[in-house]
Amino acid sequence: MKTIARTLIVTALALAGGIAIGWVAATDKASDKTNDKGTDSASDTDTRQPLYWVAPMDSNYRRDQPGKSPMGMDLIPVYDNSKDDTNDAEDAVTIAPHVENNLGIRSAAVTLAPLTQQINAAGFVTVAADRIHHIHSRVEGWIGALAVNSSGDRVNTGQLLFELYAPELVNAQQELLSAQRIGSKTLKSAAREKLLAYGVSDKQIQALARRKSALQYLPFHADRSGYVGELNVRHGMFVSPRKEMLSIYALDSVWVIAEVFERQAGWVKAGQRVTLQAQAYPERSFEGEVDYIYPELDNKTRSMQARIDIPNPDGLLRPNMLVSLSISTTTENAVLTVPRESVIKTASMNRVVMSLGDGRYQSVAVQTGREAGKRVEILKGLKQGDSVVTSAQFLIDSESNVDAELARMAPTNAEEQAHPVKQTDAIDHDHLMEQADSIEHEHPAAQPDSKEHAQPAERIDSGKPAQPPQKADSAEFTQPMKHGKLHQNAQQHSGEKRK
Repeated sequence: MKTIARTLIVTALALAGGIAIGWVAATDKASDKTNDKGTDSASDTDTRQPLYWVAPMDSNYRRDQPGKSPMGMDLIPVYDNSKDDTNDAEDAVTIAPHVENNLGIRSAAVTLAPLTQQINAAGFVTVAADRIHHIHSRVEGWIGALAVNSSGDRVNTGQLLFELYAPELVNAQQELLSAQRIGSKTLKSAAREKLLAYGVSDKQIQALARRKSALQYLPFHADRSGYVGELNVRHGMFVSPRKEMLSIYALDSVWVIAEVFERQAGWVKAGQRVTLQAQAYPERSFEGEVDYIYPELDNKTRSMQARIDIPNPDGLLRPNMLVSLSISTTTENAVLTVPRESVIKTASMNRVVMSLGDGRYQSVAVQTGREAGKRVEILKGLKQGDSVVTSAQFLIDSESNVDAELARMAPTNAEEQAHPVKQTDAIDHDHLMEQADSIEHEHPAAQPDSKEHAQPAERIDSGKPAQPPQKADSAEFTQPMKHGKLHQNAQQHSGEKRK
């Protein structure tokens, strides 16, 4: 019993001492703050009238005249700062210099400059359409010999491709030889032009004139180097002009089809420089430029395709090879930009915290545009030279919005004068000690040590006078203890007392 009583007394004394220390510290802080302000702006405090008085420990406790707070501290006057800075909005917040240093607040200027973006995309190598050569027979005939075996074979300029037997080719050769024997230049020229039209080379015509005999199977050679693409004929097959026999493509220059995301489509323009790399050659990079932008998006990936012409003299880039590429893009005109981390994105709007100077900050709604790397384009809401916060902006933004809402809900001076609110009395700690002693003597075993039965402390409402604590009834302490060993001990103790 004595131990429990001693514990209650020590707890009450500790609570009273803590409140006293807090009151002294707050009073010293308020006086220091008043002295500092008085040295800098003594003339302002003489002319300006306070809007209201506020408690140092509770900003929601406001009065229209000087007085004491519920904790016994002097109320602090609050002045209207709008006269000092007419550009500050009601949702601006003021942060002390040492708090700014502790929060690590950093700011950056709004700049006006061209926006540069490196677009990273994936692509694949394909054969350049202007490097493909299709071979058809210009007369009907039969393949006598085929010098290439399959698609992908390497061919060089002047290499034999196939031999063709065609009656029209044989007759054209006979006409040239007849004109040569007659000595008619007109007939000789007409026969020569006919052979050229059938695809016979000038070198073969000269050899025919020297040989003076027609060939049944006329050879045809490759007029360029490359690789066999499609091979649609075999030995002995009948061919006609409408059928493609084979195709040859070169890889000295290739196309890369880049897949660009739809949101980045506005950045890509023809003529921009491109750097690409292939996994097969990680030590090398290839340079080129955007040659053409296709007008339609892919219906499956919803990506825009751009064609890039890449020189490939070594033939390292091969068709269907996957590559990664980077396109260097820059806006044509200078635009307003801010750091990406300064923008606070929400579902309904985008905001930035603008630094107004002298420790004042304000949340501003902005309209953003394109994003490039660490910069974001600002279309509306800021101007060149403004300063935005790049760190701790979320804390300042939330504080700014809370202060703005409280300022709108706070009553005006006229409302406070019409409905004055009485000040609450200070808590009588001596009375609390006496009440604790009386409870201990009446109910020594009824100590509410369980958190389950602890009653929350009633908050002092700023709009109502504080009620002095009432003496507790014994039923209030015995009611929660009807169950468990604590209730049984209390009954035994009462029986022993009656005996």
